[in-house]
Amino acid sequence: MKRIFVLFLIAVLSLVSFAVKLTFWTAPNAFQEEFWKTVVAQWNKMRPDIQIEVQTIPAAGSSEEAILSAIAAGNAPDFSENIFSGFAAQLAEIGAIYPLDNFGTDFQRLVEARKMKNIMETWKIKGKYYVFPIYSNPMIFWWRGDILKSLGYNEPPRTYGEIYELSKKFADGKKKFTMQVISGRNWWDRWFDFITYYYAATGGKPYIDVEKRKVNFGDETGKAVVQFIYTMFQNKWTAVELGTNPFYNGTILAKITGPWEVNWAKETFPKVVPNIWFSAPPVPDNYPKDKPIYTFADTKGLVIYSTCKDKRAAFEFISWVFSNVQNDVLWIEKTQMPPAREDLTTNPAFAKFMNDKFFKAYASFVPYAVPPALTDKTIDIQQSMTTNLIEPLMYLKGKPEDILNKAVKEINKLLF
Repeated sequence: MKRIFVLFLIAVLSLVSFAVKLTFWTAPNAFQEEFWKTVVAQWNKMRPDIQIEVQTIPAAGSSEEAILSAIAAGNAPDFSENIFSGFAAQLAEIGAIYPLDNFGTDFQRLVEARKMKNIMETWKIKGKYYVFPIYSNPMIFWWRGDILKSLGYNEPPRTYGEIYELSKKFADGKKKFTMQVISGRNWWDRWFDFITYYYAATGGKPYIDVEKRKVNFGDETGKAVVQFIYTMFQNKWTAVELGTNPFYNGTILAKITGPWEVNWAKETFPKVVPNIWFSAPPVPDNYPKDKPIYTFADTKGLVIYSTCKDKRAAFEFISWVFSNVQNDVLWIEKTQMPPAREDLTTNPAFAKFMNDKFFKAYASFVPYAVPPALTDKTIDIQQSMTTNLIEPLMYLKGKPEDILNKAVKEINKLLF
């Protein structure tokens, strides 16, 4: 009996000694961190042979910058989340990430189990699948319904013209502005303003032709979008600086945001939350009333790096997490973000979330949410958008059409 116990102890110690130890980087978001720490704790308890350590992506100018720096220094994690499609294309181009379809039928079974076959097609990079999308956040506008009601509105404005009319009633150009039109000056902010507006105005048309490597937004619809942005700044119905929490303080009536703000809003401004209304991004006045309005999808996923110590072990963990629908239920509970699944509105596991007005609003836009262009020049393109398009519009540095034409010319140079 004693000999059996000794042999068992040796076996356990050997298993621990030879356990695969993997590092996983999570997004710098407290709610996402909480999700990953919860599922990893369950996994580590169940699988002593594959131990995973969760770390937050290091502080840097952006997650992309931190990851590229780690790759260059030879300190990349084994796998990570928070990868958008354009960054994935860049990582694939330099051979930094591993194709998930190399796992063959195991990968296909996971895709089928999570009901995401069509979603995966939008992530294909040169015929391969490098990213496992985790969530899809349609970008929608939040409105101060209480203030709109006081102005005689029963619903948010839909078109540019309707926003102009509302602006004349509310904005004074000093302490009150209609909406936050521009999200910021970082390259990624272009997803949440110009690109969103262009998707809305065109019915989801790509802003970049990736195959022909040229800009699409120099068209008539692009002109309408830049005229809208210019008009809002010209009339002081929006501003470059709007102060701290302008939406919640009543300085502005509307802002664009994603579901990541829901939990924070409920905790920080509980009195404002019941008065929030939702809408699609604004569209030109001639946009058909019976046509759905498209928007930008803030969608990110998970990748395994080419330097991963044990790619099969990493995939086993990924498969374990996402083949269980209850983990997507937990994801929603922790983050309020819709999982990248095609059965959100039909799977009984998610029915309870439809009672929440925020989740229901975001889930309703998932079919009309378009991911960013799959180009490895995303950062360069959107930095150029900031310099040559957004900043001149904000500061009224020229005529809108001239500003647009110059931006198109500069970005086409980058693409070629």
